[in-house]
Amino acid sequence: MTHATHLAPRILVVDDETTNLKILRQILQNDYRLSFAKNGKDALTLAKREVPNMILLDIMMPDMTGFEVCTALKSDPTTRRIPVIYVTALHDDLDEAKGFETGAVDYLTKPVSASITRARIKTHLSLVQAEELKHTYAQLIDRLGRAAEYKDNETGLHVMRMSHSCKIIALSMGFTEAYAEDLRQAAPMHDIGKIGIPDNILLKPGKLDEEELRIMRQHPEIGAAILGESNSPLLELARSLALTHHEKWDGSGYPHGLKGNDIPIEGRIVAIADVFDALTNSRPYKKAWPIEEAITFIQSQNSKHFDPDVVDALMRCVDDIIATTADWREV
Repeated sequence: MTHATHLAPRILVVDDETTNLKILRQILQNDYRLSFAKNGKDALTLAKREVPNMILLDIMMPDMTGFEVCTALKSDPTTRRIPVIYVTALHDDLDEAKGFETGAVDYLTKPVSASITRARIKTHLSLVQAEELKHTYAQLIDRLGRAAEYKDNETGLHVMRMSHSCKIIALSMGFTEAYAEDLRQAAPMHDIGKIGIPDNILLKPGKLDEEELRIMRQHPEIGAAILGESNSPLLELARSLALTHHEKWDGSGYPHGLKGNDIPIEGRIVAIADVFDALTNSRPYKKAWPIEEAITFIQSQNSKHFDPDVVDALMRCVDDIIATTADWREV
């Protein structure tokens, strides 16, 4: 039996006219597995049971319009991620706008062109596949980041707090939502290189000697090596911040002694988010600092450890960070 992941994508075709269903069957049957429904109620039932890769949806149907069906699909967690393309005889711009407002990804008008229909479907399935791949990368990054935290005697909550802090700081600096979200997803990998540090050094309760400190300071480069070169922008971002989050604005950091704007912005943001979270949460070896004391320390490191612009951004959004990360505080 063929494994499910090797099967052709399934498309649910919804139209109350049998002739239209037959036309779409002829266009698509050689490339896709097809399911059919002649009304909105049956479409919702099939969508929930089969979770197809895409739905081609007529608008003008009795009892339940395509707009109503799409709205119902997008309100159900099981079906909300399924891309919907309207296939309709309606040509009005207002109808098309309403179609997109209800959550559809595209709009085909009848009579349909076989080549255009196949091209639009292929494009949107490729976009979905790319988004799912990015989601998989993000999940992998998050889990590997937590693995590094557990090895470091942490609970795993640190990476959740600091990664959300990174996003908030990036937004405060005026970066786009897309970049800020990518940074949030990549940030858990900042200390992945600690996986390569011997336990007798990583878990040593006392102060590290010079040789141990030298080894510990290898973890950014180990992290970059673990992540390697990648075609994934998300993994490339993770590699950059893993390598540069211990660099300092004044050039006194490691591993390469980068200074000022030579440090990638992701490294500068992660550096301050990492330190702020470490200060304001308890550890087995220390109590949490009061927020005011942590802020005073951060400000004392303005233009030394930290980029002044990132310090200013943190000051603007510190209340938001505290509120957002409250559920993941160490107890």
